[in-house]
Amino acid sequence: SSGINAEYGVGMVGLIVFYLIIFLAGILSHKALKRKSRKEIQKSQVENKTEDMMLAGRDINYFVGVFTMTATWVGGGYINGTAESVIKNGLVWTQAPIGYSISLLLGGLFFTEKMRKRKFVTMLDPLQEKYG
Repeated sequence: SSGINAEYGVGMVGLIVFYLIIFLAGILSHKALKRKSRKEIQKSQVENKTEDMMLAGRDINYFVGVFTMTATWVGGGYINGTAESVIKNGLVWTQAPIGYSISLLLGGLFFTEKMRKRKFVTMLDPLQEKYG
């Protein structure tokens, strides 16, 4: 029984640390946006406030971009499904993480620059432009 309580305690500490990190990231982001020069640059780059909110002014660094894409792709179903697949078939046969990683890498290498130059917001924007 005490082992279970200790595990809960470790889990709670982990959650508290996680939320503190998120809170501190929010405070740091707010301070960075308060700098006048950065605000002016963002306003000149973005015509639409909704687009600015969705794309963070097209001004996120690599680290934030990687974690944003990971959070977008990896949800509870993915985590549970991957865990089940590893238990049933072994790590070698669990192909989703490898496939997702390769697709994100290829998408980033071949499409990001082109889509950014043309100011697309979603992956469907090129299709909308071409086919209407």
